This record gives sequence, structure tokens and C-alpha cells, in this order.
Amino acid sequence: MRIPVTYTTAEESLQMVKSGDRVFIQGSAQTPTTMLRHLALQGERLRDVELVFISVLGEIFVDKPNLLDSFKINALFVSEPIRKDVNEGRADYVPVFLSEIPELFKRNVLPIDVAIVQVSPPDKHGYCSMGVSVDVARSAVNTAKKVIAQVNPNVPRTHGDGLIHTKRFSAMVYCEDKLHEVTYGSRVSEDELRIGEHVANLIEDRSTLQMGIGAIPDAVLKCLGNHKDLGIHTEMLSDGIIELFDKDIVTNKYKTIHPNKIVTGFALGSRKLYDYIDDNPAFAFLDIDYVNDPHVIKRNPKVVAINSAIEVDLTGQICSDSIGTYQYSGVGGQMDFLRGAALSMGGKPIIALPSRTNKGKSRIVPFLNPGAGVVATRAHAHYIATEYGVAYLYGKNLRQRAKALIDIAHPDDRESLEKACIERFKSF
Repeated sequence: MRIPVTYTTAEESLQMVKSGDRVFIQGSAQTPTTMLRHLALQGERLRDVELVFISVLGEIFVDKPNLLDSFKINALFVSEPIRKDVNEGRADYVPVFLSEIPELFKRNVLPIDVAIVQVSPPDKHGYCSMGVSVDVARSAVNTAKKVIAQVNPNVPRTHGDGLIHTKRFSAMVYCEDKLHEVTYGSRVSEDELRIGEHVANLIEDRSTLQMGIGAIPDAVLKCLGNHKDLGIHTEMLSDGIIELFDKDIVTNKYKTIHPNKIVTGFALGSRKLYDYIDDNPAFAFLDIDYVNDPHVIKRNPKVVAINSAIEVDLTGQICSDSIGTYQYSGVGGQMDFLRGAALSMGGKPIIALPSRTNKGKSRIVPFLNPGAGVVATRAHAHYIATEYGVAYLYGKNLRQRAKALIDIAHPDDRESLEKACIERFKSF
């Protein structure tokens, strides 16, 4: 017997949002665009509504200058739609490990009054799926006083922690928006492909992989065609996983926890990826406080964590979230996986980045830009990779680290880096 469902309008459902409320917005591919557009239209009657979320995609409507008194954005990660708002003082950013965001909700550090999520239509038992963005949204739904669901047949039904019964929803609004799509792999450059080859050479058969966001992790995936029996335990995944899974390169057979399954918190890619994941029991979308827990991550053997950075100084300090004082992204899950990989038997924490920016400036620097955030300390990344090779930093002193990093800097930048090394360490 199918559970009866009653839908309402976006305008009517949003009447439950009151001035002074804290409202959680689901993000990434599942950003509920229709509900955000209608929420912005409620601006005249609302004041000081705090909006919290991680990455959001597309136009979010609530960040318009005329709505500054109505909505206060307090982001847990800085994505492109709000980057300008944060850096011009119209929005705020909370530095926090991705694995700890659920605790902000559970411990009432950031108690949620209303959660707005996008879900699949209910099945015959009344359960909807949170689709490809379970991550922190699961805990937000668990702790929110009220939950508004944007119900969309374009949302894939995923296995894992993302199933919610309709009785948990305070209101349900039907729409048929397309999910947001991003295709990093189509933009891989020659330098990024060379970085991918260097990183792929560090990966042994039967390793368990975590890939961060962007073109470099996708470049690594393109270079794994000769590997065998890889596993996946990652905070996010993208299109590059499809070919590896179809070719039986990713089998997940040798993982200690969740063998035979790809474990992730969210997916971000093309519609092809979302269709591939739909009702696919090989994928488990789990709560991020479990996926990104270093004590969970380390239980798998040979965990290889592959993340990128904005710049690295000669001692190995890693800035991944800002360009000087300009807030570009957030702490995210990089540290969760760098530490988990380091603790894993045979694990490898890797930071991969081009040797230079698009403007020709070295990303390996004597000192981080003033105001730059240190996301990972000198002690956390064991490997730094550029298109010129790999620097192994684990167990090396400061002078040895500087030499190793200079060797993988752009050739035209090495002389100036050597001078900086001599000035700092008195020899090279």
C-alpha cells in the first residue's frame, strides 16, 4: 500500500520560517533552487534569518543587497555563489572540519530551526532519498525543529543514510528542477595530467582512495587504468569513478570496512553520474561525521588521500582555503583524510598542485601570503606533487623539506627559492 502524500506551495510552506530563525540549506548538486527563490520573495516580512550551509551551486537569490536585513549568510564552506559576498563583508564564514559540522547541530552550537532539503519522491513505504548530498544534511534534518522538502523526480534514489520518511517533513513542495552539474574532468590540462601520472605512480593495487574536489583528482583517476582492486572511501566523488568501476579497476574487495561498496558523503558531477548512482547498491551515501572520521578512515588499508592546495611554503605548510586574506573556499575535509591516511597501514597523504598559478606565480613559496590560512600543518602532508615530480616530506627536517620542494617547483622559480632557502636556513 502506497503512503498518501500531500503537497503544498513553496510560498505556503515557507510561512513556517520566522524572523530570527536559523535555516539550514542543503547544498552541492542538491541545492534547492526553487525554494531559495521563493525564500528570497519572503524577504519583506523577515528579519535576521540566519542561513547555514556548506557548498551551494547556482543562483541562491537570498544574497541580494536589498535583502541584507532579511537574511544573514553564515557559511560553513565558501563556494563560488557566495565568494564575493564573504569577501565584501555581506556574508560570514565559519572555519570548521567537515567531519565536525554535524556536531555543531547536535550540540546546539548552531541549533537548526528549519531545514530545507531536496529529495526524491517517496517510495511505497513513504521514504524519500536525500540523493547525492547526504553529507551534513543528514544531521541537519535529524536535529531541525521543522523540515521543508523540495520533492523532485530528478533526484536519484541513493542507498545509505539518506532515506527520510515523509512523516518527518513539516511540508512538501513538488518541483522538477534539474540537479546542478559540474564536469571537472573535461577541463584537465597537460600539466594536471602529468600531476595525475605522478600521483598514480604512488598508488599501489588494493589501495583505498579519497579524492578531493577539482581537476587534479579527476586527472589522477584518468591515470589509474593499469591498477587493480582499488577501493573508494571518500567525502565526495565525481564522474571519473564510472569508468574505473565499469572496468573492474575499482572493486572495493580489499577494504576492511564496507567491503564491496563505494563509500561517500556526496557526489558532484554530470547527469550521467547521477543516473549511474540512482538505486545502485554499490554506492553507500553516509553521514559525513562517519565518512570523514579519521578513526574510521584509518581502518582501511593503504588509504591514499589526494587533495589540492593553493600554495605550499618551503617548510610544508599548506594553504588550501584562501589567497592571502581573500577567502576562496573552506577547511572542508582535507585534514580529516590527510590524518586518516597517515594513520592507515601503508597509507599516503598527498597534496597535489600545479607548480604555478594561471598568472605564472609560483605556488611553492618561501612564506605563505600574509593572511593565508594554514589548513594543514607541516606535519600532516607526507607527499607534495606537482607536474615536475613528488617531494616526500615525512621525517625530513626543515632544510631537507625546502630542498625537496624546490626540486618540484617550476624551473624558472628554483633560483629565487634557493636564495630564500639560504637566507632562512643559512645553507642549501
